[in-house]
Amino acid sequence: MHSLVSTDWLGEHMQEPGLRILDASLHLPAAGRDAAAEFAIGHIPGASFLDLAALRDPSSALPNTLPTPAQAAARFAALGLARGDRIVLYDDSALLSAARGWFVLRGFGFGHIALLDGGLGKWRAEGRPLESGITSIAATDFAPTEFTGATRDKADMLANISSAAEQVVDARDSERFAGTGADMVHGLPGGHIPGARNLHYRDLLRPDGTFRPATELRAAFAAAGIDPARPIAASCGSGVTASAVLFALHLLGLEGALYDGSWSEWGADPATPKATGPA
Repeated sequence: MHSLVSTDWLGEHMQEPGLRILDASLHLPAAGRDAAAEFAIGHIPGASFLDLAALRDPSSALPNTLPTPAQAAARFAALGLARGDRIVLYDDSALLSAARGWFVLRGFGFGHIALLDGGLGKWRAEGRPLESGITSIAATDFAPTEFTGATRDKADMLANISSAAEQVVDARDSERFAGTGADMVHGLPGGHIPGARNLHYRDLLRPDGTFRPATELRAAFAAAGIDPARPIAASCGSGVTASAVLFALHLLGLEGALYDGSWSEWGADPATPKATGPA
């Protein structure tokens, strides 16, 4: 199974044993949307609701801190997942939140994970079937494992300002990056980590929400002044849309690291240096 599957592929394989479909929709509070309620109204047949909003560490002051191994294992067990499952993630979110689900599950040891290209929007636009309600799933035993995905913390990002060992890619829109408008998402002033480059995650997608081909992805990185072959740390508002940058790198056969605290941590700390204006 490729890391990016089409609606045609899923329609053909969705009934196969060991294939699990997970709705990883997540919305900003300002969107006024309830992902769980929308899932119950209509979802891809056989899908389960990942509840990405709850797949975080509630003891953290930050909005989307990665869950602890025990917290993640409890959620995976409740979903009836097994380590060897093939998992297809999709979303119906402006945030491309399925990419965050991919980063989390991959880091916790799932080896066969794909994103549905175009998500629920493309599936629905093609007139494919939906089902409603919530199907009960038998829980599984799921042993906690340490998270192995590449992450960076604030200390790493501070050190990187002087070392420039990694390129910093900020996936937010240009207004929040440049500081020409306030960050209304997190209630913080706009701006960015000094030295960061801006690549809005939506620039990685075609108008229909599918990922651009490899040549266009490379061109998007280059246009932002980023060499995808060099080390990259991705940042955004709270670690969600930066995951789309990491998934795009993965499609190019490359890997990057996630600054999970992102601007919600950096922008809120008066001691961290901030830059404004274009990169």
